Amino acid sequence: MLQKICKWLLYKKGGWKKDISVPHPEKYIICLAPHTSNWDFVIGQLYMRAEGLRINFLMKEEWFIWPLGLFFKKIGGIPVSRTVHTKMTDQLSEIAKKRDTFYLCITPEGTRSRNPNWKKGFYYIALKAQIPILLYGLDYKRHLIQCNKSFIPEGNIDEDMKMIKNYFKKYSGLHPDLFTTGD
Repeated sequence: MLQKICKWLLYKKGGWKKDISVPHPEKYIICLAPHTSNWDFVIGQLYMRAEGLRINFLMKEEWFIWPLGLFFKKIGGIPVSRTVHTKMTDQLSEIAKKRDTFYLCITPEGTRSRNPNWKKGFYYIALKAQIPILLYGLDYKRHLIQCNKSFIPEGNIDEDMKMIKNYFKKYSGLHPDLFTTGD
């Protein structure tokens, strides 16, 4: 029932389309961009439920206050402290290695504000766990959710980040002025 409601809200009422051409294996990380609005979260949650997916996501710990924290954890949220440097990439890569399934969505900008210095944690998690990164673009101009590229990182982070940023140049966030690939 929830899946039907989410499909109706996202595709019929909201006018969104999907173009997903890469396989989704048992373990992967979604790199999602652009991230310029809190509406990205709503669209992502509707999409996930419309497609019958259960994907965890990272979110700044400030959102995990009571009662919101209970809700965000229930729907797959993992709180991240931005002030304390932890070994989160090591921890998440170990979890990915041990589990039969692992699905995690990360926005590399790390903020809804304009940020040319994208976070690389998603890359390191995938590299250490040897799982693919699926590049998901969220385009508000075309009302399109698209994923037509994935890869397993081999460690050439500068070259791979350049390729990732180039991939996302064709997408327009809700607030296009807040999105940059740093070029």
